[in-house]
Amino acid sequence: MSQNNLNANNAGNMTTESKLTDKLAEIRLKKKEEAAEQLANSSGLAYINLTGFAISEEALRFLSEDITRERGFVCFYKDEKEARFGTINPRNEENKVWFEKFKSEKASINIELYVISQKSFELAVGNYVRLPKIIKKVDGVSITEQDLVKFERKIEKLSDLEKEVKDISVTDLVTLTIAAGLKTEASDIHFEPEENSVQLRLRIDGVLQDVAHVETEAWNRVISRIKLLAGLKLNITDRPQDGRFTIFLADDKVDVRVSCLPTAYGESVVMRLLRSSVAGLDFEKLGVRGVSFEQLKKEIARPNGMIITTGPTGSGKTTTLYSILSKLNTPEVKIITLENPIEYKLEGINQSQVDPEHDYSFAAGLKSILRQDPDVVMVGEIRDINTADTAINAALTGHLVLSTLHTNSAAASIPRFLSMGVKPFLLAPSINAIIGQRLARRICEHCKQEVELSPENNKRVSELLEQIPEKSSQRPSLENLKFYKGDGCEKCGGLGYKGRVGLYEILTMNPEIEKMILDNKVSEYEIEKIAIENGMITMVQDGLLKALDGLTSVEEVFRIIE
Repeated sequence: MSQNNLNANNAGNMTTESKLTDKLAEIRLKKKEEAAEQLANSSGLAYINLTGFAISEEALRFLSEDITRERGFVCFYKDEKEARFGTINPRNEENKVWFEKFKSEKASINIELYVISQKSFELAVGNYVRLPKIIKKVDGVSITEQDLVKFERKIEKLSDLEKEVKDISVTDLVTLTIAAGLKTEASDIHFEPEENSVQLRLRIDGVLQDVAHVETEAWNRVISRIKLLAGLKLNITDRPQDGRFTIFLADDKVDVRVSCLPTAYGESVVMRLLRSSVAGLDFEKLGVRGVSFEQLKKEIARPNGMIITTGPTGSGKTTTLYSILSKLNTPEVKIITLENPIEYKLEGINQSQVDPEHDYSFAAGLKSILRQDPDVVMVGEIRDINTADTAINAALTGHLVLSTLHTNSAAASIPRFLSMGVKPFLLAPSINAIIGQRLARRICEHCKQEVELSPENNKRVSELLEQIPEKSSQRPSLENLKFYKGDGCEKCGGLGYKGRVGLYEILTMNPEIEKMILDNKVSEYEIEKIAIENGMITMVQDGLLKALDGLTSVEEVFRIIE
């Protein structure tokens, strides 16, 4: 036989062996899939083959790769209302217990379980390599201390951020922005698309500061990374979306709430930074002073009634309520909160989040909470008659109820309740105290200097301070008044302010105000007048007293309280 014929025969034999090997492998795979299908039938579960199945990033992010490999469960499909999981061992008792607990924690989503083969499991897990690795997500997002130090060194002052944003890669831009927000103690990070660029702004001490521009060409990639971190859908750009993720630091934890909103030039994104350390603010350190502090301390010690905080968005109402809850949080007191959303996790307190899509509103949730035998209840906000009625009845039946209301002053809260339809004879005995508040920027201690007021401001300040009763321990001497401002330095980024201080007014119930409510002859101005006659220090007066102490400036007080 010629050499050519031998080579041809060998090639033919190899082809036959290869085909036979492929056939045997196919038979083995088929048997494994059949075994998985039989296991599903005997376990009372559905079976699915994931070969060729496209798994979305949203599904992969619903369960971390570490847990997927450890437990043998993989999420292969997820949308807003349901998720589908595959498992290779449905009979493992330990994993069954874990999965049932996981389902209960994700009760707002319908989760279905399927049996899959080992091959399907390996194919699904292989998809995790597609996920971006900017920031590692392990039950949240972890930014290393090294990352923060690296970026913080590059942004000594706000003006440095513009240059860094231009030079940095899109991969690191989100991390840089968050690092800048944490270093400057910003409460919010704003990305606002405009015609030719995307404006980056930070809300520092309640005031937005323009800090940089992001090129329009890079914006789509930046927003995609933000959406992936927050668990939002990449393909939805024409309607709002909300999500969140967590940043773990060495000595703190920061929850980041993400809001996406379609605008004329693309999606606008706002990231709110919620530091867990803020929730631990001591009640004594809130900034309520003098008679006001003693009155409030007395009212929160009562076993029943309502404590209401009032003010515009961003005035620190939630921080005040959490500080009060922290003071009340003892082993013998059961505290339950109803929030939207839960901004900070508080140890030892049962916190519940409303879900309007599932008819779990403030009103419905409050009724359920009262069946849990609480001593103290915190309702995130009272905005309708159903919630108001339930809260007031709870306050009258042995519960201490804390909540917020959106009005401009403490005195305005009573007309607001009555306009909702609350009955006067229920409202009057239920209220313990109403806290009106604002947050003013605190003067930077490193560049504070004395300042002379303009004649107009000097006159206005004197008139307001003169209204504090002479018998009040907080009335200052009106001679040689000294006020201060910040000149701007590296420590405060040239702003002259660093941090914030609360300005308060505490309105407590007295017979005259109670009579006005019962007679349904309520006037905001008359209520405020009576409260002042009974010793209430108004917010603007509290602000001016703190300006005298060098904590804030007169201009800042008048800016936030007009």
